[in-house]
Formats: sequence, structure tokens, C-alpha cells
Amino acid sequence: MKTIRYAFWAIVALCLILVGLANREPTVLRAMPDRLAELLGISPVIELPLFVVLFLGVGLGLLIGFFWEWIREYRQRAEARVRARELEQLRREVARTRETEGKDDIIALLDGN
Repeated sequence: MKTIRYAFWAIVALCLILVGLANREPTVLRAMPDRLAELLGISPVIELPLFVVLFLGVGLGLLIGFFWEWIREYRQRAEARVRARELEQLRREVARTRETEGKDDIIALLDGN
């Protein structure tokens, strides 16, 4: 299984290297359209290689997706925490009941004592 995993990541790395080598030319990124930049008098411009822009876009998309899922699953995580607390409380209560009252008649029958 490790061999398959390493082969998969090797193929992914090779693809990323090929995309990077094929897209090395500089690309100009503008934060605003030209007319709006002229109107406001601000023109933030960055020049980066195209593969950096692509990788940053994919990475930002992944981060936004992970964060969105984390927020979406909040209710399930909160419910699981409540259930775990209830389960632990019930286990403590059963243990305490067994210690203080001894064995219950039904439990004694089931245990064969």
C-alpha cells in the first residue's frame, strides 16, 4: 500500500513540476480594473510567474473549502461531544451503582453467580 501511495505522490509531483516548467512566463496581476484604479488613484500590480498564480489559486481554494467544511460540520461535532459526555456520565453512574449496591438480581443471573 505504501508503494501505491508513493507512486501516486510521485505522479502528482511530476505533474506539478511539468505545469511549473510549462508556465514560467511572468503574469501581471491587477487588484482592480484599469478604470477603477484611475478613478481611485491606486493601482496595486504584482508580477509573478503563471505557475505561482495557478498554485496559489488552487491552494487558496483548498483552504477556503476546508474552512467551509469545518464550519458546516460544527453541529455534528458539537452533538458528538454532547453524546460522548452523556456516555461517560452513564458509564460512571453504572460503575457507581455497581459499587454501592452490589450486583443487581438480573445482572447476577446473567453473570451466573
